[in-house]
Amino acid sequence: MTEIDNAAYRIEKDSMGERQIPAGAYYGIQTLRATENFPISGIKPLSTYVDAGVLIKKATAIANGELGCISKEISQAIVQAADEVLSGKLRDQFVVDVYQAGAGTSHHMNINEVLANRALELLGDEKGNYKRISPNDHVNYGQSTNDVIPTAIRIGGLLALEKTLFPALSDAIAALDTKAEQFQDIVKSGRTHLQDAVPVRLGENFRAWAQILADHLVRIETASGDLALLGLGGSAAGTGLNTHPQYRFRVAEILSELIGIPLRTAPHLMAAMQSMAPFVNVSGALRNLAQDLVKISSDLRLMDSGPKTGFKEIQLPPVQPGSSIMPGKYNPVMAEMISMVCFQVMGYDTAIAFAAQAGQLELNVMMPLIAYDLIHSIEILGNAISALTQQCLVGITANSDRCLAYAEGSLALVTALNTHIGYLNAAAVAKESLETGKSLRQIVLERGLMSAEELAQVLDLEKMSAMPVNNSD
Repeated sequence: MTEIDNAAYRIEKDSMGERQIPAGAYYGIQTLRATENFPISGIKPLSTYVDAGVLIKKATAIANGELGCISKEISQAIVQAADEVLSGKLRDQFVVDVYQAGAGTSHHMNINEVLANRALELLGDEKGNYKRISPNDHVNYGQSTNDVIPTAIRIGGLLALEKTLFPALSDAIAALDTKAEQFQDIVKSGRTHLQDAVPVRLGENFRAWAQILADHLVRIETASGDLALLGLGGSAAGTGLNTHPQYRFRVAEILSELIGIPLRTAPHLMAAMQSMAPFVNVSGALRNLAQDLVKISSDLRLMDSGPKTGFKEIQLPPVQPGSSIMPGKYNPVMAEMISMVCFQVMGYDTAIAFAAQAGQLELNVMMPLIAYDLIHSIEILGNAISALTQQCLVGITANSDRCLAYAEGSLALVTALNTHIGYLNAAAVAKESLETGKSLRQIVLERGLMSAEELAQVLDLEKMSAMPVNNSD
């Protein structure tokens, strides 16, 4: 937070009594109590989550002003205060720890108080004069923590996906497709069980990874569709108590305009407020992506292993020295980093699943945990993928000679002989080659199993590694 003159205070009052609030603070008494009650992690709300809550307050202020539920003057002041926060001002005033009161009441009131006090200033009044603009009666008119917080998780998730993860995935897919084209003619040994397998094209390895990520992008986009159904307007328990009949529809329209994503009110507000299934669904799609990203990062590290004693089929760009004691050592740090991020996302997914089942009756009191873990998962995954693309994927080069040497020396080439000399003969040839060091070609010719011309045609690496043509179109 910015420096505040702690010698100057204002007095605020709530249902529990009076407290001194630093005169320069835009938060109020309920936020102060929360900071005292929850000195847990020091982790403050994510910026995207704050944006989501403030966008909701802006939309509700507009709707309630239009519908005559609050005065135009107060509506406009709240909207102006919200716009200031959305532009980056007063961000140090959102101070409640991530681990806080159930359902997110403390964070919710933090937003209400900051907007109320800034709106008061804009009208030429003093902070804390809640008779004129109240955090509860005006900023929060027609709302409850119980419908605002699940909506904020939805909006925050959508904002994070659109800003961070979707662009990062698209860039990674494009980078992998580019490498696939560059490496398409390079033949290498395939490996299954970490043992020699039939030849493949290096380019197809990269194309396969691009397809994997493209499939995940579709899965996450599909899952995120659930986030567009809003329970806002359900008020405390889903009945819409103290709301205008048109309020929930108008708020959904305004929020859609504000974030540029189509939103609509849920068909059953109580269901939308109680069930955390949309967040579990998105989190599960993120976990699924994370699992494949770990696999891809492991592949990159194996293929780059060496430089003298590993595969070294590709070279990942060296971005920093890799050892404090071994000169000239470079490590696959970008691939290592993304695996760590993915493990964290998997852990968050487990926490979200436990939190989602922990609701009772009309409310889930674990929403603050779900909010942080879901939005943070989206953002760190997006940032990690972006960094991997920029610092690693676009700069990968191939060691084509090394790839070809492994492909030509692989005993798995014998697989191509199965239909010509039979499985048992092929197995005997492979065994002799391993024991004697003779090439497969030499042994097949010595045993008279095939002619040289036939053998050359069957063991054509280019032909063996070619992908089948997709004629489905």
